[in-house]
Amino acid sequence: MLRTDQESQFMISQIHPLPAFRDNYIWTLIDSAGSSACVVDPGDAAPVMKFLAAGSLHLSDILITHHHMDHTGGLRELIDMYRPRVFGPADIPGIDILLSEGDRVEVFGVDFCVFEVPGHTLDHIAYFHDGGHHDTPILFCGDTLFAAGCGRLFEGTPAQMLESLRKLMVLPPETAVHCTHEYTLANLAFAAVADPANPELQSRIGIEQGKRDIGRPTLPSTIGIELATNPFLRCGSPELAASARKRLGRPVMDETEVFAAIRQWKDQF
Repeated sequence: MLRTDQESQFMISQIHPLPAFRDNYIWTLIDSAGSSACVVDPGDAAPVMKFLAAGSLHLSDILITHHHMDHTGGLRELIDMYRPRVFGPADIPGIDILLSEGDRVEVFGVDFCVFEVPGHTLDHIAYFHDGGHHDTPILFCGDTLFAAGCGRLFEGTPAQMLESLRKLMVLPPETAVHCTHEYTLANLAFAAVADPANPELQSRIGIEQGKRDIGRPTLPSTIGIELATNPFLRCGSPELAASARKRLGRPVMDETEVFAAIRQWKDQF
């Protein structure tokens, strides 16, 4: 089973969250030989280059989920320095292997399937490895799914984002969710208001606060944890429908309307 910063049967031996800016993580995969690395969404080249130098690592691959600068801003400098393969959605300068729904990417012998997950942006994609027969599935989901939250709708519609989240909700519950922002405590504060009677949510708040108190990341999460505690994945539940109805002051018609009400509420929270 692959665990963050531990040995694995994968040809990926470790996955490190490199802090960037105020609350970003640049996920960095290291091959089993300890000689090469792949980074996901390098918004800033500096922490990546520092990490690579410290480990005498070569940057062989970059995975991009969407076009926002806090996910792509380091591309040019990293390309100039290391000449990696760069994978991602279309129309982002520096990407040389364009990806869309159903494409597959191999990194250090590990096969990732590409999902199109529009909503936060229209070009957003996610990378999923199913874990095979023995290992933990891995998801790199950018700003689509967060721990206890989801991305703002800068370009897409509520219906698009909900459909994108549904693609991720059916992944194995043990899937390790590697999103790209340390938003967990803020998201949980909102979740506690939107879903106040959820006992698993209350338990999670204490667990995640404990991690932050000692300077640990709250990530990765898992799909199972998100299904139980993330209000944006619980729009089909009576509890979230009741919260949306109370917020709007009228009945809600379907899950999309519940999602739209909860997302707008979070934007103003």
